[in-house]
Amino acid sequence: MRIEEITIRHLKMAMKAPFKTSFGTVHEKELLLLEVKDVTGTIGWGEAVAFVAPWYTEETLKTTWHILEDFLMPILLHKDIVHPDEVSAMFTPIRRNCMAKASIEGAVWDIYAQQSKQSLAHALGGSKEMIEVGISVGIQSSIQKLLDLIKGYVGMGYKRVKVKIKPGQDIEVISAVRATFPDLPLMVDANSAYTLHDIDVLQQLDAYNLLMIEQPLAADDIVDHAKLQKQLKTPICLDESITSLEDVRKAVELGSCGVINIKIGRVGGLTEAKRIHDFCKEKDIPVWCGGMLEAGIGRAHNIALTSLANFVLPGDTAGSSHYWYEDIITPEVVVEDGYIRVPQSIGIGYTPKMDVIEKLTISKKVYR
Repeated sequence: MRIEEITIRHLKMAMKAPFKTSFGTVHEKELLLLEVKDVTGTIGWGEAVAFVAPWYTEETLKTTWHILEDFLMPILLHKDIVHPDEVSAMFTPIRRNCMAKASIEGAVWDIYAQQSKQSLAHALGGSKEMIEVGISVGIQSSIQKLLDLIKGYVGMGYKRVKVKIKPGQDIEVISAVRATFPDLPLMVDANSAYTLHDIDVLQQLDAYNLLMIEQPLAADDIVDHAKLQKQLKTPICLDESITSLEDVRKAVELGSCGVINIKIGRVGGLTEAKRIHDFCKEKDIPVWCGGMLEAGIGRAHNIALTSLANFVLPGDTAGSSHYWYEDIITPEVVVEDGYIRVPQSIGIGYTPKMDVIEKLTISKKVYR
């Protein structure tokens, strides 16, 4: 492969409903869409998942574009590449900026899959034809509204429900959910809203038979999570704390968690995500694929990654219609009785809808 042209588009997509977490509420998703063309004319697609504000990590949509334009694209353009794994090695001199790296690396993986005449899932080593899907439910204005939403999702067949919590909206909420759905596979996500001073509250969650408590403490912490895990029966799942395989190794050695959430953007790309998956499989640590309110391209990459063997817990890759009035791919991602079929066709298995993409585009720039 030799990358000859990269087009970046800034898109804005209206969400069907606001998504509220402990760090903020998203009413519409802005994203960068990357169209990467190699010398043969093969086009790969990538999606940058950073938000417009540094709520989740330090990256934003604007910093992503800056890092892509001024640092990553100059490294990648017009260089010969045999395998996508080389891209993450090429980007090593650039510190962090994982979401920027992942967006362009994912497009290279797409090109590689097409040129080797295989699906992206197979190119990554995935073997599943169907993946289990869970749903993530944001903080609601009332417990009854939350229960009504969950009832609807259970009726659609989702295999697991994740409920966002924060101090003051935790025990009462989960108690009501568990009382209404006693057998529902259930987990909670705190998005770093608690500290070790909240151990008493977090210990109360042990009574509700949860699959896991996701990222209860600080986004950059591994040490305090190890202290907390010793005080809990429920497994801790690390999300924001994990940005690399090295973070995973340290967390496992310290006993900071029992589960790992892998997000392609957060760890810097599909190559690093696969390395984390392989390590966790060796250490018998279950993993699952988290979501960043992706549009269709990012969602397609998540599906391919989740086809790997150690993704044994349902991920957050809900169907397109859950978030969007119209997605940017065809066919759209569809959930059937809690499962998504993994595309077996060459590449990502979905076709970008250029008319929709152009309609949603705020700005774009071509680099050669």
